[in-house]
Amino acid sequence: MDQMKIGAFLKALRKEKALTQEQAAEILNVSNRTVSRWETGANLPDISLLQEIAKLYDVNISDIIDGERKTEDAGPEESSVAQKMSDYAEAEKTSILKGIAKESLIGVCALAVLAILELFALRSCSPVTEALHLYCQVFAYVSVIMVFLHASGLLRFQRTNAKEKRLPIAALLALSLPAAAAVGFVIRFLLSLISGA
Repeated sequence: MDQMKIGAFLKALRKEKALTQEQAAEILNVSNRTVSRWETGANLPDISLLQEIAKLYDVNISDIIDGERKTEDAGPEESSVAQKMSDYAEAEKTSILKGIAKESLIGVCALAVLAILELFALRSCSPVTEALHLYCQVFAYVSVIMVFLHASGLLRFQRTNAKEKRLPIAALLALSLPAAAAVGFVIRFLLSLISGA
């Protein structure tokens, strides 16, 4: 796949329609910079946008991917496959964004608790607040790692066969961190109770 060829083709198609980059961006609901990056070959359009771009420029999706017009028309089967690919990509993107949002919320909550403990100097008031402080610190760090794993795609289930699911090693490591934090929290809490008694 030649990104430069695709970019030049998209630029030519836009000019055929007498559209500016701003107009095309507005129709496709993307930024002007995104359209510019497509046309220079710096980036390729997201798979979920291919059908909209094809409709806008009156071409087939395969024409966009090849970077040139073909003589034969696309059948309804190609449009159906393209729509399924687009829906799949959109569902995958939504799933990733939900995971990132969830992990970010956990991290922000942990940081808020940490800020309250520090602001009101509650950290060393009792063993419970010390343990809570430690636990929130670990959760803040873990949430950053989890956001990275969601964004990079390392935290997805991979099917090995119909009955079994296997997690990637990075995901296992990320999931073991909260467990280690919980064990550390319990040990520290018990030690503080023993030393306080």
